[in-house]
Amino acid sequence: MRRLFSRFLADQSGATAIEYCLIACGIALAIITTVQGIGPQLNTKFTSVNTSLK
Repeated sequence: MRRLFSRFLADQSGATAIEYCLIACGIALAIITTVQGIGPQLNTKFTSVNTSLK
């Protein structure tokens, strides 16, 4: 039982998955922040193009 517990504590395979998840969350937050910052400008541009086409 003691050996099994020490192997469990030494196992690093789950840590890699968590690290990848944290990296993916960071990238997603950066994308969301960028899109929210650019969103109003794009909305104005698309509205301008829409009115020009009518």
